Amino acid sequence: MDTINDTMHEKAHDRAHDTTHRTITSGSSFEKLAGYSRALVDGEYVHVSGTTGFDYATMTIVDDVVEQTHQCFRNIEAALDAAGVTLADVVRTRYLLVDAADFERIAPLFGHYFAKARPAATAMIVGLVDPRMKIEIEVTARIPRPEPVMSHEGGGR
Repeated sequence: MDTINDTMHEKAHDRAHDTTHRTITSGSSFEKLAGYSRALVDGEYVHVSGTTGFDYATMTIVDDVVEQTHQCFRNIEAALDAAGVTLADVVRTRYLLVDAADFERIAPLFGHYFAKARPAATAMIVGLVDPRMKIEIEVTARIPRPEPVMSHEGGGR
C-alpha cells in the first residue's frame, strides 16, 4: 500500500512542478547585482518586476512624471513581449508613486494603457530607491489559453 501512495505522491509532485519557469532580462547590470529578473514566466502567469522610467538602453531618466510613466509602460511592454503577452493580458498592477499630487496627472495614462485589460490595481505612495524616480509600476499578466480546436470528424451531410 505504501508503494501505491508513494507513487501517487511522486506523480502529484511531478504535475505540480511541470510548469514553465523562465526568466526575462532587460540587460541591466542592476538585475544581476540585486538578484532579480525583469520578468518571470511561471506557469500561466508573467510577473513583471517593479519597473521605473529609466530608459534601459541609455540608463537615463527624465524628470517629468508623465514621461517617466510612458517609459515605464514601454519597458513593461518590452518585458511582456519577450514573454509572448501584451498589456491586454495584464490582470494585476501596482502603481508606486512618490508624490500623491502626481496621481491626477498620470491616472489618465493608466486608463489609456489598460483600456482593454482593466486589471485589478493598487496605487501607493512610497519612497523609491533613487530620488530621480517618481513612479514604479509592477504588473502580472496571464498567458492566454489556446482556443480549443473543433474536430469535424465523421460524415457530415
